[in-house]
Amino acid sequence: MTRLRTVRVPTMPIERREEMTEWSRIDEVNRHAETMLHGRTLWNVNSTAVGGGVAELLTAALAQSGATGMDERWAVIEGNQDFFTLTKRLHHRLHGSAGDGGPLGPEEQEVYEQVTRDNARELVAQIKHGDVVVLHDPQTAGMASLVARAGAHVIWRAHIGADVENEHVRDAWGFLLPYLVDVEAFVFSRWSYVPPQLTDRDVTVIQPAIDIFVEKNVAMDDVDVAAVLVTSGIATGETDGAPVFVHQDWSIDVVSRTAAIEQDEPLPLEDPIVLQVSRWDPLKDMTGVLQGFADHVAPVIPGVRLVLAGPDPSSVSDDPEGAAVFAAVQAARMALDPDIRRRIHLVSLPATDRSESAAMVNALQRHATIIVQKSLAEGFGLTVSEGMWKARALVASGVGGIQDQIDDGVSGILLPDPTDLAAYGAALVDLLQDPDRLRKLGAAAHERVRTQFLTSRLLRQEFAVVERLLTGALEPR
Repeated sequence: MTRLRTVRVPTMPIERREEMTEWSRIDEVNRHAETMLHGRTLWNVNSTAVGGGVAELLTAALAQSGATGMDERWAVIEGNQDFFTLTKRLHHRLHGSAGDGGPLGPEEQEVYEQVTRDNARELVAQIKHGDVVVLHDPQTAGMASLVARAGAHVIWRAHIGADVENEHVRDAWGFLLPYLVDVEAFVFSRWSYVPPQLTDRDVTVIQPAIDIFVEKNVAMDDVDVAAVLVTSGIATGETDGAPVFVHQDWSIDVVSRTAAIEQDEPLPLEDPIVLQVSRWDPLKDMTGVLQGFADHVAPVIPGVRLVLAGPDPSSVSDDPEGAAVFAAVQAARMALDPDIRRRIHLVSLPATDRSESAAMVNALQRHATIIVQKSLAEGFGLTVSEGMWKARALVASGVGGIQDQIDDGVSGILLPDPTDLAAYGAALVDLLQDPDRLRKLGAAAHERVRTQFLTSRLLRQEFAVVERLLTGALEPR
């Protein structure tokens, strides 16, 4: 039996909000939205509460909207393994990749429709006529018609896509578009992601943003960064700090759990590190990050280490590929010469406490010398803005939404071809040998995020779509 789950997020307290410049902007937007909704509930529906950028965006939105009294809710659909294998196939196809190469035929439609129909029925039992429902990504598209027929306004938001349409992209849209007929408005992260079949519909492009109040991005002193890394088992060394972090509700907590780490020797706090944080997904190319480092960086810069960090691969319910990808990265590491292998560390972050895991990511990003995001395809890539916010130098692929975040050569380095491991390695070596440029790139990165990729801008754009919908000012179909 499919069960739709409601996710509850703590509200940010007044004491914390009132002193933040960013919060004053968020508060203004949320209060206008509360008046605009006028008793309606704003629902967000996606496929996981942890382990992805959408979940992080929704966590931030609910923490902040709840502070103004606006009724915004978050529901997570559930499905079986066949459903999530299929939706991951769609995910890859929308990125222009073949994925597992499986079919998108009548049997797949039956699997998809059964799960989305069951979840939609449970949502319909909870929504009111006139509510606004935002459905996120391919997993939810099949819910649109039932929700619309119940009297709700439906927005569908796609966080993924491909810059260039190919047969895989066309296959995915051929599967999804029939389920989107009753959607009133669409939101994409880039114009290039919008299929030609939707050009006569109401479409808005809204780039994601990061929440600087959550555990992953909140300020953290260097001594506490070191303490979190040592306590979690990620690094070793002497530290005078405490492994503390701040929750969204402004309460103070302590890291007590440890990460699972594949390594030949401990990671010393004093060693420079290259870091990539991402899901264990083939499009994030963790194996390529590892191989490029082993072949082109480690032999040139003797003291530098590589850390690949991601969620416990068994913890992300909507990503059945995680375990296989993690196993492939493990195998690639074990195949290396021992002297290179000892400088590569694989970190699986604990899933038992989302906030504690986020604090570990925060500490890792703040401790990193260089942050990498060498994705083969990327919808937006929130980890890029996260690293930039911490004033780190970024080396990232010039694909998808990463291109919108990094001003190449000013606030980071874009790789024209993410499969060119020699060029990737050379970019890292150049930066590691130029500390002054590392600092300049990091400072420019922080400023770019501060002005363009924070939550207040995102919410203003999102609520503008809702307002057009409720006032009947949407673009005609």
